[in-house]
Amino acid sequence: MSSPSSAVPHLWAVVPAGGAGTRLWPLSRRHEPKFLRDLTGSGRSLLQATHDRLAPLVEDRFLVVTGAAHRDAVVGQLDGLDPAAVLAEPSPRDSMAAIGLAAALLEQRDPDAVMGSFAADHVITDEPGFRAAVTEAAEVARGDRLVTIGIEPTFASTAFGYLQVGPALPGSGGYQVEAFVEKPTEEVARGYLASGRYRWNAGMFVVRPTVLLDLLARWHPDFARDLRALAAGGTDGLQDRLARGWEALPRIALDHAVAEPAADEGVVATVPGSFGWDDVGDFDSLATLLPEPADGPRVIGDQALATALATTGLVVPAAGRVVAVVGLEDVVVVDTPDALLVTTRERAQEVKQVVARLVAQGRADLT
Repeated sequence: MSSPSSAVPHLWAVVPAGGAGTRLWPLSRRHEPKFLRDLTGSGRSLLQATHDRLAPLVEDRFLVVTGAAHRDAVVGQLDGLDPAAVLAEPSPRDSMAAIGLAAALLEQRDPDAVMGSFAADHVITDEPGFRAAVTEAAEVARGDRLVTIGIEPTFASTAFGYLQVGPALPGSGGYQVEAFVEKPTEEVARGYLASGRYRWNAGMFVVRPTVLLDLLARWHPDFARDLRALAAGGTDGLQDRLARGWEALPRIALDHAVAEPAADEGVVATVPGSFGWDDVGDFDSLATLLPEPADGPRVIGDQALATALATTGLVVPAAGRVVAVVGLEDVVVVDTPDALLVTTRERAQEVKQVVARLVAQGRADLT
């Protein structure tokens, strides 16, 4: 096995960069989704940070799949990457279409390829540990398995799906995946945590492109055929082919299209990951990722614009004016030029409902 700090031969990084991050509204919008923003104060956007931690493993072997409206911004942020490596999907079709298109292109380009799919908007705190897990997953995937990196749960989360871990696979660092489980209730999640047999499903899949497409063909043969047809000819003329055929593709996640039925047939493996992971799903999880100050709330942005007395939580002064908060615990205040959000960390998941209501009211200008 290669050392975790060295490039892995024929390993490609596929980075789906989509979604509006509605639980992070009004900071995240359709025109500037969360993966294009620096949410951790690192000076790099979540997309750039994703590229940075994968580059030691894959060098320049990247394919980024994003929406047509965001392609120019993605190319601008990843200025060291060949623009041809950034694919623009005409409309959102969920993860199977995006990742499957990349698989179909790589199937033609590199017969020895192993691809790893890693979302553009995740935060990893232990990057050497992450790279070690990906390296091991690539080795397991060369045995024609669909491999997912299972995150060690640190609390009984109801916000993540889980995978049930089975016996170890002989001669590797992988384990059989017995089943994928949807987001549980808190009581069920506590049972998962206590059993030690469940991992968070972070949607990180490592697989040979042909294996992924052949698995898809078992349950969705037309889907696999159409992806391969779209990829015929490589990236030359690809956007024209997508314009004609993309809308006919099913809207389905890779988990439902392939991973879940493949687990039932015993061909899915997992490699454990204990490297500190978060999908930055809402302002509560975002606050957890930021250093805790000695006094007062965490602040994203200009610290001088946040004045807080006897207050904890998160303040985002993004409108260029002072935000003052007095006497509130675990509050979330996000101030932007055209919208102000005030909630609590406990109810941060409900921000998505605000966005849904604005959409229903025809306020596309705010979403």
